[in-house]
Amino acid sequence: MRFSLARFFYKLCVSVEKRMTYLCGKGYGAATIVQEVRMVSSLLGRRPRLAVDIGGNIGDYSAELLRVFPGIELHVFEPATSNANRLRARFAAQEQVSLQQAALSDVAGRMTLFADQDGSALASLAQRQRGRLNVRFDPMEEVEVRRFDTYWKQSLSSRVIDIVKIDVEGYELMVLRGFGEAIRNVRVLQFEFGGTNIDTKVFFRDLWGFFEKAGFDLYRITPLGVMRIEHYQERDELFIITNFIAVNRNVGA
Repeated sequence: MRFSLARFFYKLCVSVEKRMTYLCGKGYGAATIVQEVRMVSSLLGRRPRLAVDIGGNIGDYSAELLRVFPGIELHVFEPATSNANRLRARFAAQEQVSLQQAALSDVAGRMTLFADQDGSALASLAQRQRGRLNVRFDPMEEVEVRRFDTYWKQSLSSRVIDIVKIDVEGYELMVLRGFGEAIRNVRVLQFEFGGTNIDTKVFFRDLWGFFEKAGFDLYRITPLGVMRIEHYQERDELFIITNFIAVNRNVGA
């Protein structure tokens, strides 16, 4: 009887822990695009003119930006051929959308894109290990890889960028390192952290350090709004899908 009661309370504590963690935004990162764009817009505090969507997939995030801010100039990066074709068709009538069929990293060249299936939202430049879920990540295709700072200088004329969204399945830090000086000309940047970072061996501490050095404040997107992260804590190393917003303290000053 005593063992059964202890087991009941343990399960109750686990259930409460999961709920409280979710309300803090940890694990609140799937099917939340409307909330994400709303929170990004709130922290930006101005009407955006230029945005970049890195890891565009089939364009749902880009479409929400265009819905909320009609006429915004939008540059989308997506390496998978099948998804790039879908993006071309989806935004064919919107001249302000520029599609780049390429991945981004801190090096330029050619790399292998891995995925569980063609066009998957889980595709990554890292060969993820999800055997426990009976999911295999096989080579899909060889893709072009660029540094963003080159594109920023040549195609964006080194302009200030209002919004950047990065969702590249664990390669966020490598993409950020490829921004070079461009990172100091970004007002607000949204990125994802989660299980894919186990495969790329990138900790939240690495991302925190990058943004601290670049002069950004960090916020976590939660069901209740945004939560300011005042200091790095080991408890933030939770590898479930979580979305963060980095706000530049200096751009435009």
